[in-house]
Amino acid sequence: MNFRSDNTAPAAPEIIAALTRVNEGATAAYGEDQWSHRLDAAFGEVFERDVRVFTVASGTAANAISIASLTPPWGAVLCHREAHIERDECGAAEFYSGGAKLVLIDGAAAKVSAVALEECIARNTRDIHAVTPSVLSVSQTTERGAVYRPDEMAALGEVTKRAGLGFHVDGARFGNAVAALKCKPAEITWRAGVDLLSFGATKNGALAAEAIVCFDLELAEEIERRRKRSGHLLSKGRFVAAQLLAYLEDGLWLKRAERTNALARQLGEAAGKHVSVPVESNQVFIKAGADGLRKLRDAGAQFYDWGPGEARLVVSWSQAEADVEAMCSLLSTL
Repeated sequence: MNFRSDNTAPAAPEIIAALTRVNEGATAAYGEDQWSHRLDAAFGEVFERDVRVFTVASGTAANAISIASLTPPWGAVLCHREAHIERDECGAAEFYSGGAKLVLIDGAAAKVSAVALEECIARNTRDIHAVTPSVLSVSQTTERGAVYRPDEMAALGEVTKRAGLGFHVDGARFGNAVAALKCKPAEITWRAGVDLLSFGATKNGALAAEAIVCFDLELAEEIERRRKRSGHLLSKGRFVAAQLLAYLEDGLWLKRAERTNALARQLGEAAGKHVSVPVESNQVFIKAGADGLRKLRDAGAQFYDWGPGEARLVVSWSQAEADVEAMCSLLSTL
């Protein structure tokens, strides 16, 4: 019963098959291959507009390069206190941007509200002695498994545009958000004012394959140069591009996410009153106390602690339904 992380899952068979198909002969390097050339059109179809797509190997790289493209070194990156860029990326955003400062915002379920954002901008808009609010970065889904609805994203986008800020979305689990909301990807990205999206695939079946989706095409050259300068322009780009094409084909990315979301809901229902955050994606947070968590581990469950007496359970794309059933039975005994 391994519910530690969706990063622990293997690569999906469709992804392995795509890698095998492109592993024939020689082809152009550094993104000049035929598969990389198809990415803009493939993602453009998903998002219903012209986009530029830049592949990288990790979500941290996608986030850091995106944020650095939206803020000067003296800028402020506004994000939630529990944001991945704050807690889990070892200062990458600050490093890639040349010193921009993360300014933290509170909010339930790790979500930033439009009201809290406005207050943060007002509080940090001062004089030459202070950093300048430059970009908002939010996670979709959040680090607490919550999703931003289209109206919430639009409200954030309105505030950022009025204040002259850039808008970045960390979409490590973007597929889970779209599957949960049953909306068009455009509704929670560029139509809501988003400039850049870190589009995650690794957590949902890919193999070190992430992308920066650029909706503001004026940022494209800067992203391209920052990717190269930071060492993330992969020479054998066909292998990442082929994965992303297979990931989008026939809606594979959404089918995988829909399944993990559904299984997570089963876990949440079994945990009942111990659920500490409403289950909206493939992450389940339970507050069962130290004794309750020990009981789960003694029975063979694996998960990460998430604060005193609290744990996070994550359903991966390859999770066996038998594991979920066994975990549900165990949770119901708490």
